[in-house]
Amino acid sequence: MEAESIAGLAPALSGPCARWPAEHGETIRQIIERAGNKWAVLVVSSLQGGHLRYKDLLQSVPGISQRMLTHTLRQLQRDGLVTRTAYAEVPPRVEYALTDLGATLLVAITTLIDWAGSHHDEIQENRGRFDNAEALHREATG
Repeated sequence: MEAESIAGLAPALSGPCARWPAEHGETIRQIIERAGNKWAVLVVSSLQGGHLRYKDLLQSVPGISQRMLTHTLRQLQRDGLVTRTAYAEVPPRVEYALTDLGATLLVAITTLIDWAGSHHDEIQENRGRFDNAEALHREATG
């Protein structure tokens, strides 16, 4: 048993969350889950140029369904990363934009997207080698 456990104290945290109070852990994990979600990453990066209408966002995020875009936008609004502005026009017009807080996320997202693009070929090759080795292993043991 560690000294902290014997004394009735919680052991000190280590790792990426160690510099934050332990009671913030759950919320930090939720934020990372939200900010790291593939759809959120693509929606936030699509809004870096300014306001976009819903249909423009839908077209700028390949593969996202209307349902998932709506869900993602609502989550981003809840966290204060995106604003939704509805204009009283006919037909109705709704635009989405990054908040100042959302714009601070762009550096991390852009870095992640650039990293993925820069290492695309290498990762595809690694996946191919791994999958081939797995297939050979299944044949040999199967």
